[in-house]
Amino acid sequence: MTFLCIGAFLFTSSMLMNVTYGLMTGIGTIDRLKKKATNTMSQSDEEPIALKDVFGIAGFHTWPFPIDPVFDDYDRVMGYSTPQRLVREQQFMEQAAGVCMPVGQQGAGGGLPSSKWNDSHPL
Repeated sequence: MTFLCIGAFLFTSSMLMNVTYGLMTGIGTIDRLKKKATNTMSQSDEEPIALKDVFGIAGFHTWPFPIDPVFDDYDRVMGYSTPQRLVREQQFMEQAAGVCMPVGQQGAGGGLPSSKWNDSHPL
């Protein structure tokens, strides 16, 4: 039993140190191994990873709990954006641009900007 506990402790501590090193240097395990193999470790320009990119912006009290974190910029943290989100943002920007335009420049009819809501539902 003692042997199993020592093995579990060594494994857990090595994993925690690996994650800590990755957060402090900004280099993942595979990238670090590649840089060591090609002897280019000194040429790395990665920045440390901010804790808000790992745990979110909800607060310190939520960090130990297994909940979905809330990020201020989800696409930047994940490194990609879904097409549905891009379409929603584009529609939002088009609506915001139509609301902010002067009355004389709001399109041919001078009314609301064209969208699926305005075209299918008369005012």
